Amino acid sequence: QVQLVQSGGGSVQPGGSLRLSCAASGSIFDINNMTWYRQAPGKQRDLVATISASGNTDYTDSVKGRFTISREGKKTVYLQMNSLIPEDTAVYYCNVNAWARGTSRYQDYWGQGTQVTVSS
Repeated sequence: QVQLVQSGGGSVQPGGSLRLSCAASGSIFDINNMTWYRQAPGKQRDLVATISASGNTDYTDSVKGRFTISREGKKTVYLQMNSLIPEDTAVYYCNVNAWARGTSRYQDYWGQGTQVTVSS
């Protein structure tokens, strides 16, 4: 019903930048929050940044001032990551809280994940 396709990511040296994209498609009636999570090896999946339908944003403390989440229309979300540090290395997942047509409520949908590696 809702498909999320992520793009971007890769390997970069400390201090570099990367941009992640996540596009939602399918039979969607509405999308609420769009959120980026990350999961480092051996660790739990943590929220990185979120943006509401009205454009309000929130970030985890460790990325404030370095990462920017933005939204293009209703169905695409970006994560601009600047001044990357090795601790940012993780698999990044897009999460969308969406109301798919034919369902009765908002549900969470996940992208496939994309690796971000920060290393010299």
